[in-house]
This record gives sequence, structure tokens and C-alpha cells, in this order.
Amino acid sequence: MRRTISVLAAALWFAAGCGSAQARAAQPASDDFKPCADAAGDAALAGSLCARFSAPLSYADPGRGQIDLFVREFPAKGRSKGQVWLVAGGPGESGATFYSMLATFRAAFPGYDLMVPDHRGTGFSTRLCPKEEAVDSEGGAALQGAEWATCFGSLETERERAHAFTITNAAQDLRRLVDRYGDRGKTWIYGVSYGTQLVLRTMAVAPPRKVDGIVLDSLVPPETTQTWDLSRRSAVVDEVGRKLLADCDAGPACREQLGGSAVAAMQAVVDDPKLAAAVPGGKPKLFFGALLDFPELRARIPSLLAALRAGDAAPLVQAEQDLEALGAGLMRFPQSPSSIPLVAMISASENNARQGLTKAQVEAEAANYLFVSPLAGQLVGAASMAYPRDDAFGKPPARLPRLLVVQGDMDPKTPYAGAEAHVEALRAAGQVSLVKVGGAPHFVLFTAPDCFTRAVKPFVEKRRAKPKACSID
Repeated sequence: MRRTISVLAAALWFAAGCGSAQARAAQPASDDFKPCADAAGDAALAGSLCARFSAPLSYADPGRGQIDLFVREFPAKGRSKGQVWLVAGGPGESGATFYSMLATFRAAFPGYDLMVPDHRGTGFSTRLCPKEEAVDSEGGAALQGAEWATCFGSLETERERAHAFTITNAAQDLRRLVDRYGDRGKTWIYGVSYGTQLVLRTMAVAPPRKVDGIVLDSLVPPETTQTWDLSRRSAVVDEVGRKLLADCDAGPACREQLGGSAVAAMQAVVDDPKLAAAVPGGKPKLFFGALLDFPELRARIPSLLAALRAGDAAPLVQAEQDLEALGAGLMRFPQSPSSIPLVAMISASENNARQGLTKAQVEAEAANYLFVSPLAGQLVGAASMAYPRDDAFGKPPARLPRLLVVQGDMDPKTPYAGAEAHVEALRAAGQVSLVKVGGAPHFVLFTAPDCFTRAVKPFVEKRRAKPKACSID
């Protein structure tokens, strides 16, 4: 089960195991776009163009050297109306997360070139641990075996270099990329999860010359939050899980299936060591919490509880396999593996409001929950990796182009209430619309693509939002 959760974390939380020849072939020597040499190897990459762009390691001290940024372009079919820059989540996910979702992007942004950068520290861009995260290393771009120790050791010995991989420097990267390549037609920016934080940081400290509009999917709470930061992720997960159980309790058929309250059924599994041991990984709070990320798996929770209490663990094994398959589907490309070092460093530096969090605190809080996330535990002791927050932390953009937020109300990562609070704060800078997607979890484009398209396409084509709620139920 530990492997299942790690796949999910890499794929959806924030998130290139291939031969080095393929990786180098995908990375042209100049910053001009050229046909990608790997485009013939996967239908999803057909017709794509690739470029590498050189940027300062540190914008505050440009003399400290350069890094490379990898960008892949999927040209529009027919005459292009402009560009959409797709900013992945994480921190740690590369743009490869989007490669299998191009049909949804094309439906929502018809006629636009799709521009997909890899953040600094991810994918084919310069990595935090160049040796250990190299595509021809033992584990490919993912750390494996002894690479964990040598990579994290190098972050300590080369702390000044590691601390240049900040959100603010990544924001400067995005501005330069958009300015370098975004000179054709209209310019849109799409960001998801951590990508929404990066996009807003860009608009606050280094706005590109021209941005016609922004779409934010699964908006993070305000950076200064003391309620929804990453150290409190289990509280967010538990709230969504309990809402699911409450909905079950409100339905006679669901209650009949469980022989009573769904909340009581879940509590019984948590409290009974024998039942808990039959759950994959032996940690029911963690396992069922992971299922909340996917509507189809989430809907099975009542029947899984019923089967477990009846002594049938087979449906849980199937759910685990399906969870693995969904994660693997998001990890199919060479640069897909999330950069765990980058996840750890940025999360500890800018998204953890409790730097002194202890294991005892995490365990005490988890005791009151029925669903949990492993994230809080992973933050314990992570403060040693943190870089100092700069003046951009918590700084709102002074001006924004038209902006649309698409948010699920069953999001166990970036809660709907946090998005509402952030939207209210952003309205001081421009026109901001919020579309609520009923029943959708995190990453609406992936988990509720029809609702995403229904919200975004009118916003793009008619220059106005359709602030009508959509539901996947």
C-alpha cells in the first residue's frame, strides 16, 4: 500500500525513466522549436515540437550560472488563435502529466497551440539532483536505492544551489518562456493545484508582457492560510470523506447495504484490528482517504465497507489494483516521475504553516479522523530543507486579466472553502469568476472533463464566464 500512496502523491499531489538517448533526442540544442525526436514513439506526442531555453539559476544573482528549461508545443490543428500555457501541479510534476489529456484541452481551448513547460527541477528541465535524477541513472528520473541518500545529502552540501529552486525563480522562468514564445495571437495560462500558486506568483512578481486570460483548476488556498496549509491536509481529507459517508446515511439503500450508519461502519473498521489488517496496507484511514481522489473509486467506499465487514476482502484488492492503474496511467511518459526532492523542499518552505510539527502532533490529530493523508507525517522534520521565504510570499497580484476558477466541492486536497477565500482576495485585482463543480474531487480537468470544458470554452470564446454550477453526479 505504501507504493500505492506514493504513486498517487507523485501523480496528483503536487505529482524520466527512459534511456538517455531518448531523453536527449527530445531536447534540442537551441531555444528554437524543432520536431521532437520522440514524437514517433507515442501517438500522444505526434506532431509535437520541442525547445530548450536557458535561464539563470538565480534571478537575484545571474552570475551563479544557468539552468535549462524544457518546453513541448502541440500545435493547433489548422490556423492557430494563439497559445495556452499549461502549468502543471506538484511541486514536482512535469508537464508530461498533461500529455494524455490533450483532447480535453483542445475541446476547452479550440484552435490554440498547447505549450507545456517542465518546471525547473522537473522532467527534462534541470533537476535538483542532476546525477541521481538523470534519465540514465539507476531509477531513471525517480530516485531509487542509494540515490535517496546521495541526492538528499547533496541538497545539504550544495544548499545555495538547491535554494535557487524556489517558486519565485520558477515564476520568473514562466514569464521568460511566455515572453520568448508567446508572440502569436492571444495568450492564455492554465494552472492546476500547485500550478495555480505558481501562476499567481508569476502574476504578482513577474507578469508576462501579454496575458489575455487565466484559468485556474483546483485553486490553492491563500498562501498565508493557517487553516488549509499542507500540515492540515488530513483535516481536509477527513471532511470530504465524512461528507461522503453522510450522503450515504441520507440514502435508505446505502444504509440498508451497510446495516446502519456509514460513519459507524467506517469507525468499526478503524477500531477493529482484524478488519483494519484486511485493508490493503493495514491502514484503512489512509487507504480510503486515497480513494477520495477518484470519483469512481470513491463511490465504491460504502460497498467496500460492507464487503469488508462480511469477510470479503476481494473488492478491496480490486480497488487497490484500480488505484494503481490510475496512477500508472498518469506516469507513462519518460519524465513523468515526480521530483520528490523538489516536493519536499518547496512544501516545507512555502506551504507548511507549522514548521515545528511533530510526529506526536500528527498522530494525535489523526486519532480524531476517519480519513487521513500521509502528507502531514512527511512534513515532520522537513524544516531542515526549507529555504527562507522571500518578499513575494503572500503577495497578491496587483492586476489580473480575466480569470476563471474551476473548483470541485469534494476536493480532498485544495478545499472548496479555501478556493472561495482566495477568490474573494483576488477580486481586488480584476474580474474573477468561480465555477463550482458538484461532486468533483481534485484536478477537475482530469476527474470531471465534461464540466471543465463546459465552464472553460464559453469563457475563452465569448470572453465571459458562465458561472453556473456543474455536477458530475
